[in-house]
Amino acid sequence: MRRRGAAGAGGRLPLLPRGALLLLGVCNALSLEIKASPKVRAFVGEQVLLKCSFKSSSPITENLLVDWTYRPLPGGPMERIFHYQSIPYPTEAGKFKDRITWVGNVARGDASIALQSPRLSDNGTFICSVKNPPDVYHNVPQTVLLVTERGLAFQLSSAALLSILVFLPSTLVVVLLLVRMGRKFRVLKEKGKCGYKKSSIEVSDEPEHTGTAGCGGKIKEWCLNCVDTDEEDPY
Repeated sequence: MRRRGAAGAGGRLPLLPRGALLLLGVCNALSLEIKASPKVRAFVGEQVLLKCSFKSSSPITENLLVDWTYRPLPGGPMERIFHYQSIPYPTEAGKFKDRITWVGNVARGDASIALQSPRLSDNGTFICSVKNPPDVYHNVPQTVLLVTERGLAFQLSSAALLSILVFLPSTLVVVLLLVRMGRKFRVLKEKGKCGYKKSSIEVSDEPEHTGTAGCGGKIKEWCLNCVDTDEEDPY
């Protein structure tokens, strides 16, 4: 009985190093990390850059593979739109034909591509996959592309410009009225200091003042009396 137990235990011991080696191999395989922008906005007809960077614990060789796949925003099957192995291989069929350009540099950990003349129908999810044997397992970052008409942004700018054109003249009118009222107030104030001929209503409302008038008031009154006397017709 003891011999069997010992033998059984001895038979199990070699399994532990194998499991540890397997776990160590998985950890090494998972050392490839990929980063991509989670969301990218683009305008119709204007080139857009889809960035993708990676880090691998293994040296970069000719066996490195880069694949870009696409899934429409409403959903549907995945479509491979770009492949790289030593040289770029853009897709030769489908909606992205002749519209994908390689702008990456694998020696610097760059696997980015550019999309020419984006359309509203291009809205969807782009997935960047990199394999650098023996590093082949990695995370799966996704980039959601949102393509819009630049005219929408232009309309917003036009609305803001229209608001400025409407409110700016009104503001100028108010400012001019305030300036004019200020000038009129100053003129009236200066006339009040130097004295001037008032209407019969103003004279009746104000009390009579005795004494001498300032700033040549008496001379002005005498001149006005002379003019009034000349204009009167004798009867």
